[in-house]
Amino acid sequence: MFFYDPTFIILIPALLLAVWAQIKVSAAFSEYSKVRSVTGFTGSQLAMRLLDSAGIYDVRVESLPGHLTDHYDPRTKVVRLSSSTYASPSVAALGVVAHEIGHAIQHAEKNPALVFRTILAPVANLGSSLAWILFIMGLVFALPALWQFGIVLFALAVLFSLITLPVEYDASRKAMKLLRENIMMSEEELKGVKKVLSAAALTYVAATAMSILQLLRMLLIAGAFGRRD
Repeated sequence: MFFYDPTFIILIPALLLAVWAQIKVSAAFSEYSKVRSVTGFTGSQLAMRLLDSAGIYDVRVESLPGHLTDHYDPRTKVVRLSSSTYASPSVAALGVVAHEIGHAIQHAEKNPALVFRTILAPVANLGSSLAWILFIMGLVFALPALWQFGIVLFALAVLFSLITLPVEYDASRKAMKLLRENIMMSEEELKGVKKVLSAAALTYVAATAMSILQLLRMLLIAGAFGRRD
């Protein structure tokens, strides 16, 4: 059953959405990474400017290798900018940077969804890496408690994905407001930023859809094994 698993077919919509989202985000970032912002800021300069204007002085800005690996780490209070955004003055880079500063502002404001997501993150990471292993072992060795525990762990990973959506959309909303009000970015450039951030948000939607369908797949497989007993 695990080699010829018919339940895999339910993942196809999410897989197609994930491919489409990745194409959109790559295309949008590529297009607007070639458009230099008239504001004159690089990604790192914008990050410091926005943090200062928000009255946040305990968050560091660091560079890290990679392409679009930008993220805010609430545990260490560090905004890490990828090489594709740190020194770039492009519209795409500034949009991504403003989004990460949006997360830092959420943290400073003690945004409930971000706080809950941060608390849940270690368990969700454990669930996404171990859940299927425990689930399959439980089925193979006929240990209901084990496969049920695998389902619970994966359900927590799904919950993490669901909580991530409003957190990401709120950070993008904050980014647009910061760019419009703090550095007076033009409406034309803001249209480009919105395109980039909307495409990036779609990748989170695709990831959430995939996790939900994977959980459904787990339940279907467990139900099929239950009927065999």
